[in-house]
Order: sequence, then C-alpha cells, then structure tokens
Amino acid sequence: MADVKDPKIAEAYEKVRSNNDDITWLLLDYESDKSNALTLTSTGKGNIEELAKELQPQRASFAYAKIRYENDEHSFREKFVLVIWIGEEVKIMRRAKVSVHLADVKNILRAYSIEVSASTASDLKQDDIVTRLRRAGGANYDRSKFD
Repeated sequence: MADVKDPKIAEAYEKVRSNNDDITWLLLDYESDKSNALTLTSTGKGNIEELAKELQPQRASFAYAKIRYENDEHSFREKFVLVIWIGEEVKIMRRAKVSVHLADVKNILRAYSIEVSASTASDLKQDDIVTRLRRAGGANYDRSKFD
C-alpha cells in the first residue's frame, strides 16, 4: 500500500484542477528506493512536455497534468491526464510495486480523462496526448484535428 497522506499532494491536486491557479501539473516521487511513501516533488506551469523534462530514468513516479487544446476555432477544452512513469532504469521490485500503488494514487488523483503509461520522454509528446484526448473526448466538430 502506498502512503499518499501528505497534505501537499491533495493541495497541489486542487491547484491543478482550479481555474484560478496557473499550476498545470504535479509530480509525485517515492521518498527513497525502499519507501512506499509518495511525496510532492514539484509542480509546474508548462505543458506535458515540460513535465516530461522532470521525469528521471531511474525513478518511478506519478504525475497529474491539465492539458488545454483547441476544440475548434471558437472554443477549447481542458482535460486531465494521469501519468504512470516507470523509467527505463527502475529496478524490478519498484516496477512491481507501482502497479499495486496505482490504486492508492487514484484515490487522491481522482478525476482524469486518460491514463498514460510512460518510460521515456517521447511517450509524453503534447500532440500525441491531445490526439488520445480527442479520441476519448466524445463529440469533435472539427474533423481536421482528429486525424
């Protein structure tokens, strides 16, 4: 079971979800290699590619991001993404624990449109994430942006 009781996590989650705050993503990391406690490592104001720069190949992390994209020439959408990051250098026991800890993380980072598993920064390209969100988002009146 993952320890996600740090109040800073819930506070950062609310800031990402808020329309009154500039924070667009948060990053959670394990306190240490042996720990099951997750801590808020950082927050940011950029897009998901900015978040990807914070992810390290030797770490397993969880991230939550607000993605804003144009719906058509008159409107935009904001959707939320849960990122499960398992870097390419993460040890096998930590990899196994991430799948078990994901349920606890989802109890805190509750509302999201898609879940993205990633192990390299190229798995988190803004355009690819927006395409997945469009497909998951239902009605799309600007067909040119769906392809």
